[in-house]
Amino acid sequence: MIQENLLLIVSLLFAVSMLSMLSEKLKISYPIFLVIMGLLIGIIPGIPHVSLHPDIVFLLFLPPILYAAAWNTSWRDFWAARRSISMLAFGLVFFTSTAVALIAHWLIPDFPLALGFLLGGIISPPDAVAATSVLQGIKVPKRVVTILEGESLINDASSLIVFRFALAAALTGQFTFAKATTDFFMVAGLGIAIGLGIANVLYFVHKFLPTTPSIDTSLTIISPYLMYIAAEHYHFSGVMAVVSGGLFLSFRSHEIFTYNSRIQAYSVWEALIFMLNGLVFILIGLQLPQIITGLEQYTIIELVFYALIISVVTVVVRIVWVFSGAYLSCRLSKKEKRMKWENEFLIAWSGMRGVVSLASALAVPLTLTNGLAFPHRDLLLFITFVVILFTLVFQGLSLTSIIKWLDIKEEEGDDKEQEIVIRLRLAEAALNHLQTNYPDELNSIDAYTRIKDRYERMVDIANRKLLKEEKEVATPHFLPKYRRMLLELVAIRRSELYKLRNEKHYSDELLRNKEYELDLEEARLNE
Repeated sequence: MIQENLLLIVSLLFAVSMLSMLSEKLKISYPIFLVIMGLLIGIIPGIPHVSLHPDIVFLLFLPPILYAAAWNTSWRDFWAARRSISMLAFGLVFFTSTAVALIAHWLIPDFPLALGFLLGGIISPPDAVAATSVLQGIKVPKRVVTILEGESLINDASSLIVFRFALAAALTGQFTFAKATTDFFMVAGLGIAIGLGIANVLYFVHKFLPTTPSIDTSLTIISPYLMYIAAEHYHFSGVMAVVSGGLFLSFRSHEIFTYNSRIQAYSVWEALIFMLNGLVFILIGLQLPQIITGLEQYTIIELVFYALIISVVTVVVRIVWVFSGAYLSCRLSKKEKRMKWENEFLIAWSGMRGVVSLASALAVPLTLTNGLAFPHRDLLLFITFVVILFTLVFQGLSLTSIIKWLDIKEEEGDDKEQEIVIRLRLAEAALNHLQTNYPDELNSIDAYTRIKDRYERMVDIANRKLLKEEKEVATPHFLPKYRRMLLELVAIRRSELYKLRNEKHYSDELLRNKEYELDLEEARLNE
């Protein structure tokens, strides 16, 4: 039994790697491609059915994925866009849940309003990975990416809380708005408190105890699980615990990690998140055989009609909320500058659903508290699956075309100037240190003089660029060829290193160390 499950998991991981390479070749975002391929693989006769247990998603996949997203989010940018993020992560979730509840109650016969809110809570949160993965490699304004990433960090918490209250109402038939509101703030607030408390303990461990790069990396992997499980144990929001703790430690990371810890942790996390994301999306596609069982009471026309109407409602509601919310924000706050309508539409169109929605639907119990079958459970699963496919595949595949059609471009002006200023400040600091601490060596040793000349050139080039005196044609004419030359030298040295390895006269450890140095140099040149 264990061997069969391990073989299945390893096979899926291998399939994720192979299909991701194919998606790269076809220039299709890998979450979309993996869902489609999982769907096609799932309907092949003889393929074993793969059941996605909701506890596995919430406990195994969700904490590290959210933690990685929080770690890569700038707290400063997040706080600057807090109004827009809050309106999407909280306001839009509640608005979508309400709209879906009313439409489903009106559209589907004998579908109670409590089940409508349950369905709304399930399909209201856009996926934490899908939008940013689809936008990866596409030049879009930084503020758009910040808002989408910030929304995806928090909306899982708000939607899961809505789901929890709606499920309780469906099971017991009782719902009190005042109590639900109080419980919402308590669940979210205490989840944040637990996340920050654990993050402070981990900060102390990383900073003051004698850790190694391997220990630091291991602790970063353990951290999101520790935060999530601790918060959920006390029935608070594990999502808010992971997000708040991740943001805190990310903001303090420069104080607690050495350069080799950062390099090792980055490599490990990049591979881990790639495999987790890939596994999640292929598992979504593989759920179809399980989902379509138990739907005999509905005709195929009814099923498709209900699912498509609700899918369209989720898309339209998001568009309406984004544009009206942007208008109201500017009216309420004169300091807030409204984005271009093209950028607002991009945010509105990037509401792809994913694994949290499917896991929530699968978490709906089979029976009510009185032992009767949970009403419309199979229909809830099917509608959720179609909403995920509709938003992920249809919106995701059309996103690149919409960006080109609306002529949305990355706003590089401020970033480019800031990059030059940063380069100037770093070079000036290094130059001042040399002149203050090594005056004799600078006058007598050629190696010191060459370093000083290098930093003086960097300062001079940066100043001329800031003063608009550096010709624009000079950079593209000189730097690309110079960088190619440096990369060629790395390749030549690497080739010679392979010859040394084949001669079998030199230590393997020394050869591996030199190879790692060349890897770091090549990575720096390719940035």
